[in-house]
Amino acid sequence: MTYAHWTRVSEWPLAAAALVFFGIYAWLVIGEPPTALEIAIEVVLVIIWAVFVLDYVMRLALTTNRVQWFVRHLHLLAIVILPFFRPLYLIRLISLVGLLSKASAFRGQVTMYLVTASSMLILIASVAILDVEQDAPGALITSFGDAIWWAFVTITTVGYGDLYPVTTAGRLVAAGLMVAGIALLGSVTATFASWFVERVAAPATAAAAETDEVDEDRVQSAAEASAASSRGSGGTPSA
Repeated sequence: MTYAHWTRVSEWPLAAAALVFFGIYAWLVIGEPPTALEIAIEVVLVIIWAVFVLDYVMRLALTTNRVQWFVRHLHLLAIVILPFFRPLYLIRLISLVGLLSKASAFRGQVTMYLVTASSMLILIASVAILDVEQDAPGALITSFGDAIWWAFVTITTVGYGDLYPVTTAGRLVAAGLMVAGIALLGSVTATFASWFVERVAAPATAAAAETDEVDEDRVQSAAEASAASSRGSGGTPSA
């Protein structure tokens, strides 16, 4: 089995496992599952996490340059250590399920990617911050509504300051969301700047192309007229 084959075969099962994992994790944080189900839930979470570990080990074993792969894929190691971030890999499946087939240009794909990434980051960060903050002494983020609001203002770099994490783990989550928010805003800005430049440059490009076509027609007409004049004078150039 090759690395490419393993990646292709495992992508959909890993995405499904990630979705189930995050759903259970969010249920544990936001809801109150019955005590009788807690053991079963923990077993399912461990099994899914083991699947993530297996994927990481297989990718590392099948790659040709393991050291280079390890350095370039530290995020996969982080996903194994913190498995609830695995649903971010669902973004990679957008092109496979045809969600981008309606987009006629690369910019449409970028827009779809940014919307999906932002939504998933807000949801994941909301659950993560609520998990580490809701039972902490002096915590301000104690409900899912507060967590969603905090994630929105953080990822957009607004930062009203009405809600903020008080734990070390919460601040780490906030730092990651801030960096992701800046990166997403930069991507959005670059995308719209590219769209604006293209819209402004399009008329000028069309006009230049039309001018070149007219000049080419004139040159061709002049050449034909010169040839006709030469034939009319018997092919002898005039003195």
